[in-house]
This record gives sequence, C-alpha cells and structure tokens, in this order.
Amino acid sequence: MSELRRPWWMTGIAIFCMAALAVQIPSDLFYAGARDTEVWGGFEVHGLVAMLTAPLHWALFATGAWAFWTARPWAPTAAAWYAFYVGVCHVVWSVTSPHGRGLPIGTLQMIVFAIMGILMLWAGSKLVAEART
Repeated sequence: MSELRRPWWMTGIAIFCMAALAVQIPSDLFYAGARDTEVWGGFEVHGLVAMLTAPLHWALFATGAWAFWTARPWAPTAAAWYAFYVGVCHVVWSVTSPHGRGLPIGTLQMIVFAIMGILMLWAGSKLVAEART
C-alpha cells in the first residue's frame, strides 16, 4: 500500500474539528448555559452529568482533527458512522426536547447528516482505492 496523502477535504474536516474544539472548550468551561447541557443519544443531560461528559465531546473532535490531519484511512468511515448517529440524535432531540422543533425538522436534519455520511463513505472508499494503486 502506498503512502496516503491527505486530500483537501480531509484538511477541511480536520480544520473544522479544530475550530469546533476552539469554540466548544471555552464555551463549556466559561459559559453556564453551554456548560450545563450536553446531548447524548438525542437526550439532554444537565448539571454535573453534562460537565463530566463534555470532555467526551472534546475527545471526539480532537480524535477527528488528528485522524483527518494525519489522513488515517479509517477516519472517513468513522466520521460517516458518527454522522449517521448524529442524524438519529437530531430526530430524537427534536421530538423529546422542549427546545426541539418537532419531527419534520428533525427528519430534515437527519437527512442532511445521512447525506454527509454517505458522501464520507464514498470519499473514504475512493481514498483507500487510490492508496492501493
């Protein structure tokens, strides 16, 4: 297998993950509104549970930044499955949260994330195929 070069879209995703960390960490640390709520599986958790689980979100984005920056071949597949998970979580959150917008908007958000996941799987498969040649 030849060396895997990082394509432009992997650079973009790595930068997105780094930017998300640059916003999310200070927000979770210094703003009570952000610090007091996290969403897992589409359900809101609050207070101490939110504060204790926020670093898990940071770890996900940090891993994504590292994986895409270093062009890990598994990164697009992992990100695709995460996008599918986030899409389902948007439906659950939209229906269960008092801040949600209901099933139609949650479904639309899920479709957007599913499209991103499918594109990620497609791009990842092309990346791996190119690395084999």
